[in-house]
Amino acid sequence: MTDLALPAPDHWTVHVDGSAVPNPGRMGLGVVMTDPGGQHYTLSQATHATGCNNEAELRALMAALEALKLRGVNKLCAYSDNSVLVEQLTDARSKPIARLAAMFDEARAMLSSFEQAQLRWIPRHRNAQADALAREAMGLPLKRLPKPSKRKRR
Repeated sequence: MTDLALPAPDHWTVHVDGSAVPNPGRMGLGVVMTDPGGQHYTLSQATHATGCNNEAELRALMAALEALKLRGVNKLCAYSDNSVLVEQLTDARSKPIARLAAMFDEARAMLSSFEQAQLRWIPRHRNAQADALAREAMGLPLKRLPKPSKRKRR
């Protein structure tokens, strides 16, 4: 899904990102959770496992979902700049990534355990805080992102 509409006012907003350095390599997770009142909560965590960038993104989402469950959240809208993650979890026609299939199944089950849960793709520049947290977890400097084009999309 690429709809960037705002979530309902009673939903939590979640931005997730994961980094793998090198790719594949060690992984860092970054999560920004915002409650309906606008209060921010963050997670920046390095994993002890190695994996690819898609696995890091998936682990970041799963960590966010687990944290939200512990807070008693039942409505959320999650955003990721990883199109593979969003496609794997929202499009039943997508070809499964065999190595990560069990983790994607677990993430689908976690998402379905919420009363309402949406996962949407966003451009990388709109996910900078979660990216910074994922990189910080591994002691890496911030990435400089190219400025978005001023061209109008058709």
